[in-house]
Amino acid sequence: MILADLSPHAVMQATQSLAGLDADWARHIATVGPCLHRATPGREPYEALVRAIAYQQLHARAAQAILGRLLALFAEAAFPTPAQLLAVTPETMRACGFSASKTATLHGIAQASLDGTVPSRAQALVLEDEALIERLVALRGVGRWTVEMLLIYSLERSDILPVDDFGVREGYRRLKGLEKAPTPAQMRGLGMAWRPYRTVAAWYLWRA
Repeated sequence: MILADLSPHAVMQATQSLAGLDADWARHIATVGPCLHRATPGREPYEALVRAIAYQQLHARAAQAILGRLLALFAEAAFPTPAQLLAVTPETMRACGFSASKTATLHGIAQASLDGTVPSRAQALVLEDEALIERLVALRGVGRWTVEMLLIYSLERSDILPVDDFGVREGYRRLKGLEKAPTPAQMRGLGMAWRPYRTVAAWYLWRA
């Protein structure tokens, strides 16, 4: 089943359900306030992946500057096509600020888009979460977390819990006053109680 309802009404239902779990969740949600999750649903998976890779392991401002230099090469377009990105030489990518590893990953994503491995938005909308994850993590440099961000922000999936995300696990540790954050496997088990609202749960944990 594909769960992709992040409408205001659905988010409100999710918030109420999570607040009803226990006193810790109720207190945290009351402190944070309404869920203000914002998706970017018009974005193609190719563009979402390129942007996610650009931001990996970098401070947001640094990543924005690097990506901005790349986009400036294509002033006539809102975003370079896969063919255009493939045509950018490694030297030019380096001048923009991309490492050799990220350049190879970005070129791989562009080629996979041309080959059809990276689906169009229309194709992705009908793929189950795990099916899309399995398909895309086969690409160099694309991990599960990256695809989960695509699912949450571009495809508006409403039951995604990125258990490998440090912020999610650390947020739960703080929420519960634990000495140690849960492991990804433990987080996955804990998250079963938050279905089918795990995207909203992740949003609140990031704010803990």
